Amino acid sequence: MVFFQSIESVVSIILMIALGYILKRLGWFDESFGKSISSLITKVALPASIFVSVLKNLTKSSLIDLSGSLIYPVGAVVISYLIAYLLVKVLRIQPGRRGIFMNAIVNANTIFIGLPLNIALFGEKSLPYFLVYYVTNTISTWAFGVFLISNDDPTKTKGETKAKLNWKKLLPPPLLGFIVAIVFLLLEIPVPDFINSTLGYVGGIVTPLSLIYIGIVLYDAGLKSIRFDRDTVVALIGRFILAPAVLIALISLGSNMFGADLAPLLKQTLVVQSATPMLAVLPILANEAHGDVKYATNLVTTSTILFVIVVPILMQLVQFI
Repeated sequence: MVFFQSIESVVSIILMIALGYILKRLGWFDESFGKSISSLITKVALPASIFVSVLKNLTKSSLIDLSGSLIYPVGAVVISYLIAYLLVKVLRIQPGRRGIFMNAIVNANTIFIGLPLNIALFGEKSLPYFLVYYVTNTISTWAFGVFLISNDDPTKTKGETKAKLNWKKLLPPPLLGFIVAIVFLLLEIPVPDFINSTLGYVGGIVTPLSLIYIGIVLYDAGLKSIRFDRDTVVALIGRFILAPAVLIALISLGSNMFGADLAPLLKQTLVVQSATPMLAVLPILANEAHGDVKYATNLVTTSTILFVIVVPILMQLVQFI
């Protein structure tokens, strides 16, 4: 039953992605539309959605409980980085691909795929649990992952200055929306009904627009350009199998050895998020570092398509965690 429910949820997601793909192909969206819709989602709609959802679904006591669960995604990220680094050495991944490869295994597309997928599968009540993984993934991506790509620039000499920490990237609008919401929650600051309603309406556009955006990205990437070379296949295995397996192992270890009792919805959310496709910004980051942009684009495209198969399988497996 759970398997078929997962498939139904994913089919709804795919239909909305297909809508974006078809409309882009018909010429409804110009070249700037995708960038504009991306900015609207990440800088306006998503912070509003997170702010409203945090105040609606969290309490002070539940917030304290959730903070303790951060150890699982953080531990999984650290271990996944170590595995990815070993794979780079063993497979002798070429310069220009190494940082992309490691990011592909460790960091997920939590905004444009992870969030709408989570809401479609579990409903808005899962958003606080989603934020646990989102915070970890955001810090991992912009505090460390971006360095791996920047420092893998094949055109750099050894003496050149390494990348510097970008605090604006480390504190993106969605994370700021979460922080502001936490302040309101802890200080018990009342939010006027009309403000709450407005933010709720604005936040409601996140899921449909995100899925339409994915369709636009897939069209721009070009489905005919998909290829499965060795580096791509291993990265896909790392993203869809190794990353969730590490997280599942840590959750099982915490439960069996330390008696940690995580809410079923929290466990399901963490595991599903750990297997979402690669970062949508990988090609952009690769381009800035003179890396293999075609490889990065291929990873994003293939992982976005294959997640349709992965999600129902994962939803079946998480029932036994």
